[in-house]
Amino acid sequence: MQTKTARVMAGNPSTNKSLYRSVRFMVHDAMIAIDLPDGTRSLILREIEMDRAKKNARADRVYGYSDFTPRSGLSGDRETAAAQSTTECLRRNGITDVIADRTLPLLYVDEMQAAGIHVELDPDMGVTERRVKDAEEIAYLKQAQKVTEDAMRMACETVANAEAGSDGALRIEGVLLTSELLRTMIDTFLLERNFYNPPCIVAGGSDGGDCHELGSGSLRTEEPVIIDIFPLDKQSMYNGDCTRTVVHGEIPCEIQKMHEAVVAAKEAAMLATKAGATGEVVHLETVRVISEHGYKEGLPKETDPITFCSMPHGTGHGIGLDVHEPPLLDRNGAELLQGDVVTIEPGLYSHAIGGVRVEDMVLVTKDGCENFNTLPEGLTWA
Repeated sequence: MQTKTARVMAGNPSTNKSLYRSVRFMVHDAMIAIDLPDGTRSLILREIEMDRAKKNARADRVYGYSDFTPRSGLSGDRETAAAQSTTECLRRNGITDVIADRTLPLLYVDEMQAAGIHVELDPDMGVTERRVKDAEEIAYLKQAQKVTEDAMRMACETVANAEAGSDGALRIEGVLLTSELLRTMIDTFLLERNFYNPPCIVAGGSDGGDCHELGSGSLRTEEPVIIDIFPLDKQSMYNGDCTRTVVHGEIPCEIQKMHEAVVAAKEAAMLATKAGATGEVVHLETVRVISEHGYKEGLPKETDPITFCSMPHGTGHGIGLDVHEPPLLDRNGAELLQGDVVTIEPGLYSHAIGGVRVEDMVLVTKDGCENFNTLPEGLTWA
């Protein structure tokens, strides 16, 4: 029997971003892309979506589930029906083997195997393609980062220009400025620009000593406030990601030292970022500079004092349709590819006084990287 192999991606593109990127078409039910041996792509989806898909999707042929109804009929369960239709399409095209990416639902695998079709995993399928951004994606990411920076500027200037009461708590127009209030202001700012903003980090004082603490309660003068915003552009589906640290009033000496180390580490990491370098090499440059400034790498131990200050996370991550994508800039990080878009975000954290993090987004090029950020890096925003 002659082997005929197809490549299949399936799922809901609103959550399966690899499928969405491949087809560049959004629906909120199961959609299947089948790359056949003749080099053409067939797309299967709900019948009510077919007209739009024929105009906009990256596919040669568009079908509804019912176009591939097996003899036993399609299930009343839509997910099962999609898997049945996919398998019937493969059968009618004489496909004996399927190569699938890591996201293919087990429901589809089970249907294919029951029909005698061999299914093989290609763990890199869709991953490398997503990493290497094309011109359209780069433009989307630049736009997303620009709006993210606009939100960041508003947030940092709000903190810097607030009024400090006698108790040290910040107020704007007499209203207590809390992490929750500033988060709502950021949400509103981004919503008005058609961005969805998952809960962002506004961590003041000791809250900032935990790198992923969202932050709560009143913001205070002379304490660092880490602001990390990573919203989704609802039109393009691409994400921004930017972190800055702001201090209202006088900057504590130790926070200034931490900031100087973080900014120097970010510069060293950016200088090491280029196609062919590994994520580990970039991260080790960050660690080298952090260490030279007298700080540690890793999480504090139970025996460490509350003043322990370190960088417990990697240097950065890929970004695109998801905020966190391959590659990682960390130990064992993969070789960087021309076209990768990554964040570079060293930080230092102490439970005693808070944290400092500065994050930019860069495009990996043949000989270096292009920084999408234009915001200042400093702690003063007034």
